[in-house]
Amino acid sequence: MTIPKAITIAGSDSGGGAGIQADLKTFQELGVFGTSAITAITAQNTLGVQGVYPLPLEAIGQQIDSVLSDIGTDAVKTGMLFSADIISLVADKLNRYGPYPLVLDPVMIAKGGAALLQQEAVEALRRELLPIATVLTPNVPEACAILGSQEIGSVEQMIEAAKRLHELGSRYVFLKGGHLDGEEAVDVLYDGSEANLYRSPRIRTKHTHGTGCTTASAIAAGLAKGLAVNDAVSEAKRFITAAIASGLEIGKGIGPTHHAALRLASVK
Repeated sequence: MTIPKAITIAGSDSGGGAGIQADLKTFQELGVFGTSAITAITAQNTLGVQGVYPLPLEAIGQQIDSVLSDIGTDAVKTGMLFSADIISLVADKLNRYGPYPLVLDPVMIAKGGAALLQQEAVEALRRELLPIATVLTPNVPEACAILGSQEIGSVEQMIEAAKRLHELGSRYVFLKGGHLDGEEAVDVLYDGSEANLYRSPRIRTKHTHGTGCTTASAIAAGLAKGLAVNDAVSEAKRFITAAIASGLEIGKGIGPTHHAALRLASVK
């Protein structure tokens, strides 16, 4: 039996709602065999991030070598990379083994406000990973940080920001609008010539931990299965909408989304 494969290169979330853990759950739910290379270990729960411990470069590189030299992959998803050195290492490995479809989730700030990407690493992200990315998946604050100075308060401004982000090198930009106000959650997919809008009713819940990781890994799962980017994004949008609507009340703070929600709904 053959099965599509995807690797996530990201940080570990001890609380299980985001990072490597969310990525692997998403891959499994969408019929993709998931592998991983952990870049950093976080001490984390629903109340926030209590500690961030980057792994040695040798350990990160060896994980990537072990997976790609043997198992290979049909798509790559990157999440928390933390430092310029880690970004450079990951870019080198992907250029050496690839090219692969790459979904780049520019993880910068945790839900509770903890920094997950060093400031000096932002330029390395622009310079080394954006030019090889298939899809860049920032939220509004991340888009503003990458662009340096950009006001994003409306769908029109999201489209303009997506165009500017596209100029940095990725083939597609999927700019998520969950941070904006309104009765709808509107995301923008820009391919260099056309902006497509993905709309869904806004779900009033605080249990949204891991939404960015889950969305990006769902897109990567679609690409691993051979879907076109637009179709992979549509599948990811359905997946994350169901996951948010069934958010789990776990812990004392911001709970995670429910990765099994779409599958469980389909078997009722």
